[in-house]
Amino acid sequence: MPKQDWWIMKKSYPNKRKVKVFLVAGARPNFMKIAPIYTEMKKNKKFILIILHTGQHYDKNMSELFFRDLELSNPDIYLGVGSASHAVQTAKIMVRFEDVCLERKPDLVIVVGDVNSTLSCSIVSAKLHIPVAHVEAGLRSFDRTMPEEINRIVCDSISDYLFTTCEDGTRNLMDEGISKNKIFFVGNTMIDTLLKFKKKALDSNILKRIRVQKNEYALLTLHRPFNVDDRETFYGIIKVLKIIAKNIPIIFPIHPRTKKQVEKFNFIQLFKVVKCVDPLGYIDFLNLMVNSKFVMTDSGGIQEESTILDIPCLTLRNNTERPITIKQGTNVLVGADEKKIVKVAMRILKGDFKSGKRPKFWDGKSAGRIVRVLNDAMSRVYT
Repeated sequence: MPKQDWWIMKKSYPNKRKVKVFLVAGARPNFMKIAPIYTEMKKNKKFILIILHTGQHYDKNMSELFFRDLELSNPDIYLGVGSASHAVQTAKIMVRFEDVCLERKPDLVIVVGDVNSTLSCSIVSAKLHIPVAHVEAGLRSFDRTMPEEINRIVCDSISDYLFTTCEDGTRNLMDEGISKNKIFFVGNTMIDTLLKFKKKALDSNILKRIRVQKNEYALLTLHRPFNVDDRETFYGIIKVLKIIAKNIPIIFPIHPRTKKQVEKFNFIQLFKVVKCVDPLGYIDFLNLMVNSKFVMTDSGGIQEESTILDIPCLTLRNNTERPITIKQGTNVLVGADEKKIVKVAMRILKGDFKSGKRPKFWDGKSAGRIVRVLNDAMSRVYT
């Protein structure tokens, strides 16, 4: 097969009987999830590791910075798919990933999370009869209007190894009829990354650079379509932020997608309400989160990270695929409800808020558990 101009192979690998593993990443949250797995698998000489970056997130601050901050080697394969509609992006990844699989013949494909890259690469692998391991399996919001929910359900249904972050995830998979023999409760690799880099993050000078004081600001992330694509909903959130900003400054590392919507709706008043900064690397963002008074977000991973950091989290959604962060953590669902958001924010500012506790296996050792399972499984196949 001729080499295509849209992917780059930087290394050539010898024939086995080592186990060739594709470790797939495409979007910023994926990088935090694959980093500890990469580190653990590198210790085992049985595995030949190939990092494959689909290019779903292509902005420098959403890609290259994260590889540097997380001490990951540069991707061995880059598909360069870029931004597009869900259908187009998924199709482009599938076509390009299939060509790479046929050329390089991996023995195992590891996908993480719930983005389009996760869905696309798991489907291609399953059709080519390549075993698939899904890290962060079993999470369910039970809201199929979210594209991520469709990605989770499909990926889990065709994966061979399903690694769950919490016991809720294990129950969800079993309720869907997935064999218990395929399910492994291992904990959360995002927390492995957080615990590893927390000390380094504390040395960041980001607070000085953006001129804020520790514990004297709120941190905002906002990018979900249901919050920023609907003009009325987005405007309602800005009104709420204006009320909160009278009591505490709000720092907003603005997502490129959100910035585009601000321009589309001409919501330039947002820049007067919050202090917008460019997208940040992992280390700087973690420092901002550690030192914040509270976080407002529609992200999934930040609900988990704030729980471990014991930082109050207001989730600007009506549901979550991570209910453990509510039951055991510092998370509260507030949706886009103006009264509820303001009420919870004011409680936090008065010092009246719950503390969280660390969920089981969120201990920095999740990647080690994953690699042990895969090592045992591959040993039975490749002896």
